Amino acid sequence: MAQEIGIRELKNQTSNIVRQVREQAMEYVITHHGQPVAILRPIQANDTEALQKQKSLAAMENLLELGAKLAKGNPMAKSAVEILAEMREEESQWPL
Repeated sequence: MAQEIGIRELKNQTSNIVRQVREQAMEYVITHHGQPVAILRPIQANDTEALQKQKSLAAMENLLELGAKLAKGNPMAKSAVEILAEMREEESQWPL
């Protein structure tokens, strides 16, 4: 059964509480004015899997968003052909 701990006590004993969670697999119900607001417990294997999946999904969303922006193109950007033509023009104006 999880032990209840108030926010003030948690603040004052954070290092000790985290050590107990890590070393003794203790669980704490954190309260605010006597009302439970959070649970502090050791991370389990399925927790890390869920976190990794969440990170992967966020990365995929970022890539899809970037792909959509790239697909729209940048009307201000020059094409490779235009850049090459400008470079050749500049080279032709160099003194020999």
